[in-house]
Amino acid sequence: MADINLSRITKSFGDYRAVNQVSLDIADGEFVALLGPSGCGKTTLLRLLAGFEEPDGGVISLGGQVVADPQSNIMVTPEMRNLGIVFQSYALWPHMSVARNVGYPLEVRGLGRAERDHKIKAALDTVALGPYADRSPTELSGGQRQRVALARCLVMEPRAVLLDEPLANLDVHLRETMQQAFLDFHRRTGATMIYVTHDQAEAMAMADRIAVMDKGHIRQMAAPETLYREPADLMVAGFVGAGAVLPISNVSITDDRTCSVRLGDTDVAARICPNFVRNRAAAHAGQAGLCLRPEDVWVDDAGALRGSVEDCVYLGGRFRLSVRIGQDRDHVLPVYANRRARIGENVGLKVSDGWVFDRMQGEAA
Repeated sequence: MADINLSRITKSFGDYRAVNQVSLDIADGEFVALLGPSGCGKTTLLRLLAGFEEPDGGVISLGGQVVADPQSNIMVTPEMRNLGIVFQSYALWPHMSVARNVGYPLEVRGLGRAERDHKIKAALDTVALGPYADRSPTELSGGQRQRVALARCLVMEPRAVLLDEPLANLDVHLRETMQQAFLDFHRRTGATMIYVTHDQAEAMAMADRIAVMDKGHIRQMAAPETLYREPADLMVAGFVGAGAVLPISNVSITDDRTCSVRLGDTDVAARICPNFVRNRAAAHAGQAGLCLRPEDVWVDDAGALRGSVEDCVYLGGRFRLSVRIGQDRDHVLPVYANRRARIGENVGLKVSDGWVFDRMQGEAA
């Protein structure tokens, strides 16, 4: 296995810049997700790493070896990078058995039969498909076929495993099963894994760190819990997790970690982004955003903050309300409640947490 380093990578297709000055360091054995909406550049970045595309600028290194550097005229071919790749489509040959599908790359390399059989058995056992070696892929479920594709990738003993939305074609139940399969595999092998997805639930459930991409840039890279509780900008706050970002003014900074903001007729305590603390001019220029997650706000009859219920949805064990604060159309909060509320009902609210940041940051990117 190997660490992966990308430095100021760019890639354009005509006038469209798909990847724009992206730098990324991935440690040996780390599970990293590239997350973002369609067209954000995440699959292009994966293809650049795999060697299917050549960067216009920047340097890509695997385990300390430079594999792409246009300035130095270095471009190592995909087969020489020894990276395993799993795509959305399983790309299995129906006329071959599961074992032959897995072992075909070894046949191409010219390995002897005994060595191939040993590696095939080890790869199938890793993905819990040993008993299915002699079956046809057509006899397997979607999740099992995806595991065959993963085993075919692993049999080459790659330096890292790249996964390009591998669960996109599976139903919800199979996706959950395969998420656990990928996690179990990562824990057993310690493989370096890079996982491309537009599904935040997948990324949050599996990755050690997530790089959120938009318009060819990495907007923020952090652990899932950090992205959720401390988004760096408006794009990340809106894309990761449910909740609301409210435009606010009159931020009163308490110290480098906390502040007080005005919400309706009430002052609310919140955590604050350190970068925003340093930019006090922005704090007083109406650029602040208050990120509130549903679990941060609860119905409380004694709450000083009041609002009108606009929607009520039962989630099983609790209700999620949409509550408007005052007349500002931007101030609609996601709220959890233990009881059903009537549309139009006036309720008291308790805000237990919040995150304030510069909502204008990165908007010009």
